[in-house]
Amino acid sequence: MSSQAAHPTLLIPGPIEFDDAVLNAMSHPSQSHVGAPFVNTFGETLKMLRELFLTSDPASQPLVVSGSGTLGWDFVAANLVEPEDEVLVLHTGYFADSFAECFTIYGAKPTQLKAPIGSRPSLDEIESALKTKTYKAITITHTDTSTGVLSDIKAISEVVHRVSPDTLIIVDGVCSVGCEEIRFDDWGLDVVLTASQKAIGVPAGLAILMLSGRSIERFNARKSKPGSYFASFANWLPIMRNYEAKKPSYFATPSPQLIHALHTSLKSILSVPLEQRFARHREVSKYVKDAVAGLGLRQLAAEPECQANGMTAIYLPDHITIPELLPKLMAKGVVFAGGLHKEIATKYFRFGHMGVSVMNQDLGHIDKAIEALTTVLEIKK
Repeated sequence: MSSQAAHPTLLIPGPIEFDDAVLNAMSHPSQSHVGAPFVNTFGETLKMLRELFLTSDPASQPLVVSGSGTLGWDFVAANLVEPEDEVLVLHTGYFADSFAECFTIYGAKPTQLKAPIGSRPSLDEIESALKTKTYKAITITHTDTSTGVLSDIKAISEVVHRVSPDTLIIVDGVCSVGCEEIRFDDWGLDVVLTASQKAIGVPAGLAILMLSGRSIERFNARKSKPGSYFASFANWLPIMRNYEAKKPSYFATPSPQLIHALHTSLKSILSVPLEQRFARHREVSKYVKDAVAGLGLRQLAAEPECQANGMTAIYLPDHITIPELLPKLMAKGVVFAGGLHKEIATKYFRFGHMGVSVMNQDLGHIDKAIEALTTVLEIKK
């Protein structure tokens, strides 16, 4: 059971419910960001991130910077592409549009490869697109939070390495890191960016990236200066290397409380084999999706291979609207999210199932949510 004050159970695709120990870590006393106690904690945190991303390559580098997951886009666009560089953006929902817009701000030229809502570009389509021109980078939204569509980054990476081996492979893992399998070294990824408030299970406020040695080499070979001061690798890479070596360093002030919370959450995540964590999320995802189908509801992602394991996007039945559904669920102590995809936002809702709500069965969050949804839909018939 949780020691937290009574509150509706938050089951949206992030922020998620937080473990008691993580919230307790957020109340850590004020601390010098260049003092040995904090520097040691930050250094351990960066090393644990290597374990989470499954990288042992000493040339790779984790970054943790105060900001939202969106800051990860700026890091990529400001440092790894230059004006007029071509970027292939795989589109599986709302967040590809936003990432593409971010690239244009920095002068790059994004091309979006789109699929119908609830689907993803095929490997053949990706291969054909890669053969049309030289792309500096390809971006893949691992789980698009707006649609619940899961991309097969392992298979896509294999295509990119075969067809366009110089293209950097950039993964937006904001809604996947911590609940979906990601093997940074084995799959030859160059950047995975994420945020603290989803499956990693820490309050919002941290942008987290893992960079490959190849991506850092590309940055060092830039012809122009990075397009951002705050988001420049030139400013942050030395800081992260120093922190990981447990040496005090300073560019911009981090949040000691959020770093302590991340340290606490990573220790919990890594206390069980990652394969077990991924399997548990797949198991609960199937349980949720079977329950949804049992209620006669359809998912946006119709094909099983396209369905994310940390969330489910569900079409509304004809007899109820979002303004009716969400308050009734709230009255039963459950918070779901409405639709986000601009073309169909009023036609569906989203159920997040990741992190502590999945890993700690004693909390009963998933069954509570399914029971609440079942009851509300029965009442409205």
